This record gives sequence, structure tokens and C-alpha cells, in this order.
Amino acid sequence: MHADAGEPVDLEAELANITAPVTLVFFTQTFGCETCLPARQIVDRVASLSDQISVEEFNLVLDTDQVEAYGIQRAPAIAVVGEADTGIRFYGVPDGHELVSLVESILLVASGNSGLSDESQALIAAVEQPIDIQVFVTPT
Repeated sequence: MHADAGEPVDLEAELANITAPVTLVFFTQTFGCETCLPARQIVDRVASLSDQISVEEFNLVLDTDQVEAYGIQRAPAIAVVGEADTGIRFYGVPDGHELVSLVESILLVASGNSGLSDESQALIAAVEQPIDIQVFVTPT
């Protein structure tokens, strides 16, 4: 998904190429989460663009087994899961440029190919302890 700067990305066309199922595991909570509904609306919109994308919803407070299994810390949260759970998580509302990042992660998970070079994969394979990588994005 490499649109030129200023060129709109056709999400439907990008997601039409998915050949493997991807589940968007969405975590919400009923109270104290003003951004949960907009996040769910975006998840539903993205899922509607491909028959290969499904949505599972869990409550952050009530569904403790799933919260623990996916390592979720707050809501709204989206775990992007393919054949395996690669650990990709989105917190907050994936709108604007973040929506493009969500779609790219869906494509990555569906393909099973990280896009990393053999050299990078070898370096990662040599890591002997868990590493938590977090990327923070702001609208400005």
C-alpha cells in the first residue's frame, strides 16, 4: 500500500487482495470509554470491505480470560489476528493515517509475510528475551 503523498488510498481495493482470514479482536467497555463506539464503527467498516475479515468483540471488564490472553491493557483496543497472533495491537480510534496503518497490518497478517529482509529476520531470531515495541501516533 504505497500511495503517493496526497493520493487517496483505495481501502476496498487493497483489502480485496486478502487470501487468508483475519480477525479483528475488538475490546471495548460499556462505561468510561468515549472512543469505543467510534473505534467499533471503524472496525465494522473495515471488516465490511472483505469477506476474509471478521470481528470478535470482548468487554475489557467482563471478559478477563480474553483480555489476559491478548494482553490488552485498555479500551478501545484491536488485536489483528491471522492464522497466528503476531502481537499487533491498536489502542484508540484508528482513523485518518492510523486507518491506513490498520489496513497495512491486516494485509501483513493475512499474507504471513513480515516484509523483513533475511538479515533482519536473523537479527530478530537472535533476541533471547521478550521485547515490547510501542509506536505512538498523534494527529499533529
